[in-house]
Amino acid sequence: MEIILIQDVDNLGAAHEVVKVRNGYARNFLIPQRFAVEASPSNLKQLEERRKQLKKKEDQMLAAITEVIAKLNDGALKLGAKTGTSGKIFGSVTSLQISRAIREQKGYEIDRRKISIADEVKELGSYKATIDFGNGRSTEVAFEVVAE
Repeated sequence: MEIILIQDVDNLGAAHEVVKVRNGYARNFLIPQRFAVEASPSNLKQLEERRKQLKKKEDQMLAAITEVIAKLNDGALKLGAKTGTSGKIFGSVTSLQISRAIREQKGYEIDRRKISIADEVKELGSYKATIDFGNGRSTEVAFEVVAE
């Protein structure tokens, strides 16, 4: 029996896929649990329409991500930090501070968990952080730590 998966099912497939399973598995488990629907012609048409809508949303999201990446690469961020007499900062620069700097200086809200810093930032100077947007899209953002 062919079915259309409504959501991801382990060891079977991802959402919006058409898969072939045994009749009993489909009728007794997948369909009653609302994991799948039968692959009738009308359901297949709905699936194609849903795929078109998802593709359109994904294209819009990729365009927005490209715009954000261009804006982020438009210049280095400036982060202020309290320093000692030797030029070392108290503590270190974290992804939360970079996220706040992006929000204040560039106008975009980026989750701190998407930001990763290659090495610890404990001194004044220029560094790079990587922002992962998902879907294989990431960018490096330059930031400069200056004394307050």
